[in-house]
Amino acid sequence: MAAFSRVALIGFGEVGQTLAADLLKGGVEVAVYDILFDNPDSVPSRASPTLAVRKAKSASDAIANTELIVSAVTAASDIDAARSVTSGIPRGAFYVDLNSVSPATKSTCARIVEDAGGRYVEAAVMTPIHRKGIASSMLLGGAHAATFLERAAPLGFDAKVFSTTLGQAAAVKMCRSVIIKGVEALLTESMLAARRYGVEKPVLDSLSHLLPAGDWEKIARYFISRSLEHGVRRAEEMREAAKTVAEAGVAPLMTTATVEREDWAAAFKSALGEKDLGAMLDAIRAKMEMSASPKAAE
Repeated sequence: MAAFSRVALIGFGEVGQTLAADLLKGGVEVAVYDILFDNPDSVPSRASPTLAVRKAKSASDAIANTELIVSAVTAASDIDAARSVTSGIPRGAFYVDLNSVSPATKSTCARIVEDAGGRYVEAAVMTPIHRKGIASSMLLGGAHAATFLERAAPLGFDAKVFSTTLGQAAAVKMCRSVIIKGVEALLTESMLAARRYGVEKPVLDSLSHLLPAGDWEKIARYFISRSLEHGVRRAEEMREAAKTVAEAGVAPLMTTATVEREDWAAAFKSALGEKDLGAMLDAIRAKMEMSASPKAAE
């Protein structure tokens, strides 16, 4: 079975740009569309001239004559992205949903795409996309996953069919995110308080003894940095994780709290420039104190 030769990307952020670069290396014709193309100063707008892609005027324009549509948008835009292709999706074209959303949201998108004549494939990306690009580990789900993989593997996709039951791949990703993003939130909260008391090193040393996972100062800096850099996007993902937990009949108490902390962290992105954990925590605390001062509130 021949590999895909014409691909449309809906969403041209970090994931879309990474996939576009790898697909182009494989000789694929790539069309891209992002709702932020309307803003010439947006990251997607600035990135499009750097790659030999066709910058489309709309989602319908991007998917014209395509064989594969890849949705790589934010979690909050997942359903909107699926709806944006319904008027022009070529019959039988594959629609791969890479977005980190709940099983119920994936099922909603599947109905939208399938009713329009496309073949929906759910995908859960299990590693940060910037490390391995198109070869990032992915779990695929749905009735069309195996057929998609036959044509996608020659392009470098490192994926495996996890389940023909739609939603199970998403459940793996979402339930894991409860842990990973929860650790980010816990470390951020713990370290900011510990820094105030001057005890962050003893806390980290204690963690190294209790949970021998490596250098806890390095781990803490990495996790907190991820929250600062991607807080808004991670908060959206965790809202979907909370839906996943609730759909399983469990009150998402911890997940909901993580949403709040990830949302909060996004306001302190400027602290990313600090070279070590202590300086990063100091920069966050300084901004916290400035925001809390009576003068700042005026």
